Amino acid sequence: MTAFTVALVLVVAAAGLLRWRRPAWYWLAFGVTLAALRVLVRYRSVMDACGLTVPPARWRLSLARATNRPIPEPRPPRIRRLRPTRTGLVLRLKLRPGQDVFDIAAASDRLRHSFSMFGVTSREVRSGVVEVRMTGYDVLKRVQMPAETETRPMRVPVALREDGSVHYRDYRAIPHALTLGATESGKSVYQRNLVAGLAPLDVALVGIDCKQGVELFPLARRFSALADSPDTAAELLDALVARMADVYRLIRTQQRITVDVPDAEIAADIWDLPDELRPTPVVVLVDEVAELALYATKEEEKRRDRIITALVRLAQLGRAAGIYLEICGQRFGSELGKGITMLRAQLTGRTAHRLNDETSANMAFGDIAPDAVLAAIQIPAELRGLAIAGDASGGWHRIRAPHTSLRQAVNLCNRYADRTPDLPELVPFRPTTGTATELVPSAKASPATA
Repeated sequence: MTAFTVALVLVVAAAGLLRWRRPAWYWLAFGVTLAALRVLVRYRSVMDACGLTVPPARWRLSLARATNRPIPEPRPPRIRRLRPTRTGLVLRLKLRPGQDVFDIAAASDRLRHSFSMFGVTSREVRSGVVEVRMTGYDVLKRVQMPAETETRPMRVPVALREDGSVHYRDYRAIPHALTLGATESGKSVYQRNLVAGLAPLDVALVGIDCKQGVELFPLARRFSALADSPDTAAELLDALVARMADVYRLIRTQQRITVDVPDAEIAADIWDLPDELRPTPVVVLVDEVAELALYATKEEEKRRDRIITALVRLAQLGRAAGIYLEICGQRFGSELGKGITMLRAQLTGRTAHRLNDETSANMAFGDIAPDAVLAAIQIPAELRGLAIAGDASGGWHRIRAPHTSLRQAVNLCNRYADRTPDLPELVPFRPTTGTATELVPSAKASPATA
């Protein structure tokens, strides 16, 4: 009995220590089993207390009265599957007649308290079927990406969501995106994760960094073109617009619109072209968009209008040509001048780190998810990297990217430097990678050797 007591005390102490220092290990060792038992035991009573039950059917009431049996109890949604994950539980429910997915979403906070979980979110899988994801601990406090993620063309994992799932940046589904964040909010780390995810892919990276290149030029070996000033950025964007026109001409000549070609084989963008003819997709990263929109003289105003016009054209027409935009900035508002709101309307994906003002949050989410505005301005300063991600569908999530140092991102870009494509239109803007004095590109620079 003494040995059993000592062993029990050691197990409890180990569980407490793991829960404090390593919540992920605690969840896999003890938490998942306890949480599954807690959900199964409390399920019916919790659903009844949360108002997620429906009265029994009339025929069951009539049968109970006819046979002099007790009145049947209200029925909760039926559990179709209970699946443990590395961060929590996934509960798939079949709704009863008269129930709605919004009932589950409205009761998510009460379910979190009742089942003693850290977080509860829900989504509709199909009509009448709802997936409830429960997290057993704060997965965003110490982000650990899963070892295996889904791989698709132009789709990279960049962060972890609050429900434990992976947040992907899918360029074919959401071609253009806006990323906002104040100084020291974690925006640069998010950008590094994005570049690190794109580095192994067959894609051309184009960067515009008006902070003299301090953010993107260390990653230059994986970039096909880089600009470090508004003047060079204007010329680079003009070259991208010209490339877009050339790609459209290629698609037009290869559309194969004849009566003997099935409709599914008719080309409307680069992904419908044969592999040997498909142009290399291009991802354009703008590190600080406000620097491109500010001006002080008439000449700078003309340059500014030229830049914004080119960005709007690429945002409106670039998807089919395989040109995707990643617009980043600390501040984004209508005071940046004409064309800014038109550009914002084309940026489907929105990500906001900690912001210093509500206006930028409104520019990010005010037109797609007004309830995300409050969440964006409430991000505490000590949680660097925490962000709100949404899209035009109106849904939004809290995400956090894993910490990636600049050295790690540079090493990864150097490893995949041989995958950097040489695009003829961008040869004058190819960054050199020699001595420190050669790091500033110009429109007349010759292409560098990797």
